[in-house]
Amino acid sequence: MGDRKEARDEEFQSFVIGRWPRLMRTAFLLTGEQHAAEDLVQSTLEQVYVAWRRVGSADDPEAYVRRVMINAHARKHRRRLREFLAPKDDSGLVREIADTGDRIAQAEDRNALLKALSQLPPRQREAVVLRYWEDLTETQTAEAMGCSVGSVKSNAAKGIAKLRAIPGLADMVTQGGRK
Repeated sequence: MGDRKEARDEEFQSFVIGRWPRLMRTAFLLTGEQHAAEDLVQSTLEQVYVAWRRVGSADDPEAYVRRVMINAHARKHRRRLREFLAPKDDSGLVREIADTGDRIAQAEDRNALLKALSQLPPRQREAVVLRYWEDLTETQTAEAMGCSVGSVKSNAAKGIAKLRAIPGLADMVTQGGRK
């Protein structure tokens, strides 16, 4: 029995090491604050570890973990905890290292993007983050958010429309695309 537990622990550890950067990026985009993102990922992984036998044998363990994270984030909103998506003093934050193909992470003015993202309601923010940053399909996003594909389409469209209505953000994206 000890060997099975040890193998399960190693499998979980391997999963965490491989997915940590992506989980942190998603959590940061949802919460907007480094410490809140770390707390969200940590509490998610605590829940997942307890059920790792079931999670590890799932068809897509990463999707399962993402769903747990979205649910944990949604519970915080229901409790009306305040989020700070654009911290006033971010000098102490550890900077995220951009993926080589992640054009948004390479944008010159990341603070403008985070501030704009913070203006979206939680469900619209979740839809935009999962669809456009995590590059999930509408079906995968719906599964992660626990809603219908139609709700994903609606929330993502409304969120993108609100982001496009912000003049400085639209200029930044347009300029970034020409470089």
